[in-house]
Amino acid sequence: MISIPKIAVGDLLEMKKPHPCGNKTFQVLRIGSDVRIQCAGCGRDLTLERIKLEKSIKKIISSEESHAE
Repeated sequence: MISIPKIAVGDLLEMKKPHPCGNKTFQVLRIGSDVRIQCAGCGRDLTLERIKLEKSIKKIISSEESHAE
């Protein structure tokens, strides 16, 4: 069974491969069939197809977890 990751606006995503700036963390800005994310290192924002993004996610840090720390 395939599990679909639960992504929400404001979540931080740790990717499998780093952005060219060297950072692996991205923040979710918009969700839909395409997902808009912003690099936490250089601030560049990207729009990716949801399926392609889901395959490249290593870990999801929800916005609730990041505020609790």
